[in-house]
Amino acid sequence: MAPAAPAQSVPQQAGTDCGAIQKTLIERKNLVAKANAASNSKKKMTPQEACSLFGQLQANGTTGIKWITANKEWCSIPDSFSEGFKADHNKVAAIRTKVCGIAAQASKMEAQAKAQAQNGGGGGGGLLGGPGLSGAFRMPQGAL
Repeated sequence: MAPAAPAQSVPQQAGTDCGAIQKTLIERKNLVAKANAASNSKKKMTPQEACSLFGQLQANGTTGIKWITANKEWCSIPDSFSEGFKADHNKVAAIRTKVCGIAAQASKMEAQAKAQAQNGGGGGGGLLGGPGLSGAFRMPQGAL
């Protein structure tokens, strides 16, 4: 006698767990909560920290979109959810681009400031970029 056929013998996505997206959604919710907490906090994130956070959020969205696209039919995912997720992902990508641009600019400015401090020999730098004022200066005598 032949062994019994598996209960689910549907091609392609038979092994797909439709609840698997929950892990991605929970991770996304936690990342969004972290971003919201930082924006409401007195201690603001540095541009580098914000860039990293939005990078994680964008990677999470990419994972979510891949899963939704692959399992939309099998798991009966509504179009409204799929479209909303994609729209949110696009917003995150735009914000990440801006935040990471600011972070890159801030890093560049910090590097320039360090280079100037090293090249200036610790003299502090004057108002017009020179070595600054030092020594004694006499006031001119006579009628001014």
